[in-house]
Amino acid sequence: MSNPLFDLTGRVAIVTGTSRGLGQYMARALAKAGADLVITSRTRESLADFQAEIEALGRKAFPVPLDVRDYDSIQNMVEEAYGHYGKIDILVNNAGCNIRKPALDVQWEDWNTILETNLRGTFFVSQAVAKKMIPAHYGRIINIGSVTCVAGYAGLAPYGASRGGVKQMTMSLADDWGEHGVTVNCLAPGWFKTKQNEIMYRNEAWVEYLSERIPLGRPGQPNDLDGAVVFLASAASEYITGQTLLVDGGITVGKVRALPPKQA
Repeated sequence: MSNPLFDLTGRVAIVTGTSRGLGQYMARALAKAGADLVITSRTRESLADFQAEIEALGRKAFPVPLDVRDYDSIQNMVEEAYGHYGKIDILVNNAGCNIRKPALDVQWEDWNTILETNLRGTFFVSQAVAKKMIPAHYGRIINIGSVTCVAGYAGLAPYGASRGGVKQMTMSLADDWGEHGVTVNCLAPGWFKTKQNEIMYRNEAWVEYLSERIPLGRPGQPNDLDGAVVFLASAASEYITGQTLLVDGGITVGKVRALPPKQA
């Protein structure tokens, strides 16, 4: 028997950026917990295979085009989603991007692309959805951050700025909307292999270096986010808002090799 605290049956969840990657894994986890979905990408056609997969699980998946850098696209997506289901209970702000460069090589448009997508887009999608949640006195907004919400890494200055901004913005929105029954939290993955960074994971020495600094001994696997996203979307997190939940294998504890390696 499933635990009713984590049962999302009857709930409607928007998950942005579901044409590939971690967005699909999180959307899949919500569907398996009982939610019906609104899935988004810049083109509706790119969602066809994933829509079919979700429907094969016995859940509904409504595909809607969305460009989070376009204000009108955001408004149209929310109106289309709300018109289709008549409500929106959960939002996962997953759509994002990165341009990895040394700080001296970052161009003006690199900065704009990253901040407009990851930070401005997250805010205005949240705002548009909150306008539907507030009259219902219920909502779960989950902003996707990153370990860079709390740690700095070379080559990721604009990205880290955007994700740090998401963390701070999450706390502000939690205060704005808490009285209306809407919780806002930030889910921050650690080092996960994605399309954006897969080239790094081809370097075995780097993966070994990274894993040595993670107390659990390995980079994240996509399903490692399943429990966290369902938790933040469910009744189990009813009294949690404005928080950042790091799913990072413990890398942010600052593990170092304080003792010599154990002898065989």
